Amino acid sequence: MSALESVRLLQITDTHLFAAEEGSLLSVNTLASFTAVVDAIVRQQVGFDAIIATGDISQDHTDSSYQRFAKGIEPLQKPCFWLPGNHDYKPGMHSIFPSAQIHAPTTVMLGQHWQMVLLDSQVAGVPHGYLEQTQLDQLEQALSENRERYTLVLLHHPPRLVGSQWLDQHTLKEAEAFWQLVAQFDHVRGVVCGHVHQELDCVYQGVRVLATPSTCVQFKPNSDDFALDRNAPGWRELTLQPNGVIETQVKRLQPNHFLPDFTSAGY
Repeated sequence: MSALESVRLLQITDTHLFAAEEGSLLSVNTLASFTAVVDAIVRQQVGFDAIIATGDISQDHTDSSYQRFAKGIEPLQKPCFWLPGNHDYKPGMHSIFPSAQIHAPTTVMLGQHWQMVLLDSQVAGVPHGYLEQTQLDQLEQALSENRERYTLVLLHHPPRLVGSQWLDQHTLKEAEAFWQLVAQFDHVRGVVCGHVHQELDCVYQGVRVLATPSTCVQFKPNSDDFALDRNAPGWRELTLQPNGVIETQVKRLQPNHFLPDFTSAGY
């Protein structure tokens, strides 16, 4: 990474790709919607230093789906740091390595003032998340060793409830351990997640928590039962300022693009 005063990140999440080009989730062709998002970013000439991909890259666990993601982000021409979601198959993710563009580190130094810690909240075979002690130890080590750097924490599952009962039953379990650790350090500035297929921007226990629209299907906010949203696929742009401030905005494709099957009762 460069030593620029500010660092700009592009978040892409929950692509749910398939091996088959025609693979669809709730009637949305996920490769087409992912490609449309990448094309929009290129067309808008969005400036950024790195891509962060916060899980659920694949829907069908195939090596080919991860290869589609790697091929799909090539036009963005920046390094990509990714982590697994509940739908991902970690051996499949590893199948694309070595890759000149995609990386799976635990801690990344961002410029002169920031670090990024990537956590694995996957529990194999179930939709909810959980942070093993090894993940909490990794976070504690990064926070202890780099107290002079503001910290951005990445994981797939939001560590707080989002206000939709059906989603909140699949959130990060035993999140109290995460927050008790974070509370010991005053340089954690943000937590960035995927999983919920909607925009979230709030402050929880003094830390900004962000979740981001999927590049495919969107879930309706504040819905106790499974419900889909009419919002278009999107992405998030973040600027990490040298004073610890996070500036961010969500952008989407044009309205009424890639609408799902609203009669679906789940997936």
